[in-house]
Amino acid sequence: MEEGRKGPVEYSEPVVLHTFHLARPGFVRTMRTLCQPPRSKDVDGLIHAECLSPMRLGAPILSPGRWQVRSLAMFAAWRDGDAVDAFLRDTTLGAVLAQGWHVRLRFLRRWGFVSELEGLPQEAGETDPDAPVVAVTLARLELSQTLRFLRWGKPVEHLVRTHPGAVLAMAASRPPRTLSTFTVWSSARQMADMVHGHGGGPAADLHARAMGERDRKDFHSEFTTLRFLCVGEYGEWEGRTAIVPTAK
Repeated sequence: MEEGRKGPVEYSEPVVLHTFHLARPGFVRTMRTLCQPPRSKDVDGLIHAECLSPMRLGAPILSPGRWQVRSLAMFAAWRDGDAVDAFLRDTTLGAVLAQGWHVRLRFLRRWGFVSELEGLPQEAGETDPDAPVVAVTLARLELSQTLRFLRWGKPVEHLVRTHPGAVLAMAASRPPRTLSTFTVWSSARQMADMVHGHGGGPAADLHARAMGERDRKDFHSEFTTLRFLCVGEYGEWEGRTAIVPTAK
């Protein structure tokens, strides 16, 4: 745990399932949800939810194509699958998300610290290096580091988006400080090779260099990377179904 930060948050109920959702509810509903995300006290079985607006990874910062303000992403921790089913069936926001795409995820490993997720153990299962994995990052940006973060982050975005092992790669945000990435990888080995710069080409070490720069002076007040195994996929996104590869 990072020095000077508050201690672990202990969930009142064990987290046994995470989900990541994508849908297109329109501008008004998206903005309303960013301002008023679902809360655990209002949704039975919900532990924590992060609602964000998707961004097209690698697109220019000021381009209209980057900011998908009519679309909504939600990353959430749940007590169990029955709670997810009830939310999608019985709530207004759930009905909107049910029209899109989502994956159900079994937690494997955590690096870093975000207070709302700190109750997760550092490791909950072994990773098969040849099996597909899903990775989620969540960060609270230090606003004073925005320009520096963009300078280092933009080249990494291009590296991830064009990596042959990345099946789906996207970013999301909730202004002014919350940033996230969601990536699906053909194998954990390919993801690790990208992270640590074990690949060919002059840009292979971009991610490793950016991590070194973050270690030198952090871009964020809180940052975590989470690794998951996909245990269920539902719906479609941008005309695609069965996005997450099945294990061989």
